[in-house]
Amino acid sequence: MGNKEKFFEHIEQGYAMKGDYITMGAGMLDGETITNAYIKVPLKTMNRHGLIAGATGTGKTKTLQVLAENLSDKGIPVLLMDLKGDLSGIAQPSPGHPKIDERHEKIGLPFEAKGFPVEILSLSEQSGVRLRATVSEFGPVLLSRILDLSVTQEGIVAVVFKYCDDHKLPLLDLKDFKKVLQYATGEGKDEFQKAYGRISTSSTGTILRKIIELEQQGADLFFGEKSFDVDDLVRIDENGRGYVNIIRLTDIQDRPKLFSTFMLSLLAEIYSTFPEQGDSDRPELVLFIDEAHLIFDNASKALLDQIESIVKLIRSKGIGLYFVTQNPTDVPDDVLAQLGLKVQHALRAFTAKDRKAIKLTAQNYPISDFYDTAEILTSLGTGEALISALDEKGRPTPLAATMMRAPMSRMDILSDSEIKEVLDSSKLIKKYNEEIDRESAYEILNEKIEKVEKEAEKEKEVRTSSRRSTSRKSTRMNPVVKVLTSATFIRGVLGVLKKVIR
Repeated sequence: MGNKEKFFEHIEQGYAMKGDYITMGAGMLDGETITNAYIKVPLKTMNRHGLIAGATGTGKTKTLQVLAENLSDKGIPVLLMDLKGDLSGIAQPSPGHPKIDERHEKIGLPFEAKGFPVEILSLSEQSGVRLRATVSEFGPVLLSRILDLSVTQEGIVAVVFKYCDDHKLPLLDLKDFKKVLQYATGEGKDEFQKAYGRISTSSTGTILRKIIELEQQGADLFFGEKSFDVDDLVRIDENGRGYVNIIRLTDIQDRPKLFSTFMLSLLAEIYSTFPEQGDSDRPELVLFIDEAHLIFDNASKALLDQIESIVKLIRSKGIGLYFVTQNPTDVPDDVLAQLGLKVQHALRAFTAKDRKAIKLTAQNYPISDFYDTAEILTSLGTGEALISALDEKGRPTPLAATMMRAPMSRMDILSDSEIKEVLDSSKLIKKYNEEIDRESAYEILNEKIEKVEKEAEKEKEVRTSSRRSTSRKSTRMNPVVKVLTSATFIRGVLGVLKKVIR
């Protein structure tokens, strides 16, 4: 048996599937595509998370697009973080191209052009369905993690939340939280100290500064009402296809704190809301986090621990997380160890540091009889990748250099008129884009302070009036009293005089 025949058999056995799956492309050996040697990922393991990595221009975004399309086609909703602004084309069918036809002929797969149901979401003032969450929903633990607070400061945040719960004060946006914090060391200092103990002004000052830093990255747009219901991410269209929810993030690339705040909030909400799935045959929702290094680069140790915990736990809810980044080393080792599917596009070795990173990357993949992994990582072409997945029993599949299939949808952004068309047909915009600013902690405490100040002013006026009244009484004395007082005075003076004369 020749080497190609052995490789074909190796792939056929390693990627044999009984259940439903997504075909990624065909295996490659010695730079040649082995037609029909299909590389498949079972839907059953798509909630085991994954990584799509590779240098700029090697095909990461197209791989993300292929996975999102095929999941949608199988009735599984998807959430995409679009930081570069090049994913909206999923809404329109591919115009086709001779190179696409040539690629699919090599793979042995027919090519079908089609668009998919898309919902455009926004964290900022860009057009789209507005994503918001209240401070109360965020909770004291998550807020403390995002702000990177000390243990003492975390305790103060917990007390603030407890006070608001005890006094029925809604914590909706950041101005609510700041107001309660200021009240705790200002007008309400005695009230807080009596019920919860003394709160340090230096600690509250530090927390306030960190909140202001978060606001400067645009978090004031994210915190508030109406809160986004994560159940709206798992909608299916009339044709049984899952919605592809695209969050437009092109204007927050330089605001990683806001991005990580949103991501952690979203994952925590999904985890607390979605029911346990057990050993399900398909995921409930799959999230693709593009430019994933933005989450990890500036994350504190506490925040990283929180992310690692969620990654470990959330798959039991049928949720798959896929990190898209340039190099696997962008993702912490403890998170990387949780990832079942790895799609590694080409890496470039320009420096000694690059070569070291390639060597480390190669060690993350199964040993193969057919490849020198470190060598092939630098020789892959655009739209080619090394793939390692999990089979239906959770075992790693054979490592395969793969000619990736092309996206069925447009590999380009929508025009302004096309985006408007998507937005005009959205049912969620009508639900979430009305701004609500109901009475909450900020207004209630201001009212309370104003009331106390008015009562204090009234009491001051009463005291002042009383003093004036007493003064007037002393100057306008009763005539009889005046006479008696004068007589007493005269008698006293005369008595003294008499003694002197004697």
